[in-house]
Amino acid sequence: MKPFTVNVPQARIERIWTRVREFEFPHAPKAPAWQYGTDADYLRRMQRFWLDEYDWRAAETWLNRFPQFTADVDGLEMHFYHVKGSGPNPMPLVLIHGWPGSPVEFMEMIEPLAHPERFGLDPAISFDVVVPSQPGHGFSGKPDAPIGPRWSAAKMNALMTQVLGYDRYFAQGGDWGSLTSSWMGFDFPDHVAAIHLNTMGLSPGGPMQGMMGASVAPPETPEEIAWAEDVGRRMAIGGGYIAQQSTKPDTLGYGMNDSPMGAAAWILEKLHNWPDLRGQQPEDVLGGMNTMLTNIMHYIVTGSFVTAAWFYLGAASEGIAVPPGEKLKVPVGFANFPHDFVISPPRSYLEKVFDIVHWTDMERGGHFGAWEQPDAMLAEIRTFFAGMRGRL
Repeated sequence: MKPFTVNVPQARIERIWTRVREFEFPHAPKAPAWQYGTDADYLRRMQRFWLDEYDWRAAETWLNRFPQFTADVDGLEMHFYHVKGSGPNPMPLVLIHGWPGSPVEFMEMIEPLAHPERFGLDPAISFDVVVPSQPGHGFSGKPDAPIGPRWSAAKMNALMTQVLGYDRYFAQGGDWGSLTSSWMGFDFPDHVAAIHLNTMGLSPGGPMQGMMGASVAPPETPEEIAWAEDVGRRMAIGGGYIAQQSTKPDTLGYGMNDSPMGAAAWILEKLHNWPDLRGQQPEDVLGGMNTMLTNIMHYIVTGSFVTAAWFYLGAASEGIAVPPGEKLKVPVGFANFPHDFVISPPRSYLEKVFDIVHWTDMERGGHFGAWEQPDAMLAEIRTFFAGMRGRL
């Protein structure tokens, strides 16, 4: 383990600002906002904020609030936060982000989880909090070829056991973090005591072709069939990015690597379409424009847009379903957020692959559960893992 501090060279920051300033907007269609992708007026507003108000050095200070490290994990340099809990027996917990997220998703949860007494709560419910950057994302190292969540799961388990020395630990994730956490529970049940998810994670194996070519179990009940049809409609409209990133991510990556505004536009579409906005703007539910841009900058300052997109190609190669008839052996908690773009299956379908012992229908929130609803997710994590302490 080597201490790490976010400190991007000034020359790189200046180049990014120059590219943002010189960006030429294409002709925008006369159509309802966001109908054809990222809204031009919103992107112009972000450009003005980027140039006139955003302070990357202040963002670095914000990111450097908690202890960070890098470590060689089986040949790949991994970046991670590691905040030791202040209670008498903290529970080790790794929080795993997805795409297009970063550790920013969990920043508001780290201190309350590690130091509950600072918030008027019993220190006995504290956690040792580990928040890694997924391989190929942000400040973690870049693999030499496309990799997916199962490959990442092995790295995460090695980080927790070999580097940090936790023989048993908990894992939580959404988006790719849910797949990574699920594979950790499937492949390393001797070390993973329990997992908590807020998106589907793995699929049950079966004879039907599912998302990204996975061989999955067919839906059976009327509720499951309606869910599958709904997912099909949603993906027909909003799933084009999956086709690109799971087949030819490098072609996309050349443009995104050269254009900070292009990368921001690609990610902004997801930050608009996937949260639970209810008539609000993305910054209203994602911690402000400053926090959104800091998340986007994780991909830009590190040049990791394409290697992060590789996760889709890697997942398509690895598969996102367990073998037919097999299930995870570790207990699973699930937070069902009502306005997730990737709408969660009925519990009956998830129980074909997970041993679900805890289920919560959340009051509000979308795809970025921890980022959108940190207080609700804090309560959910504390409740579930407190009941799992005896498994550590």
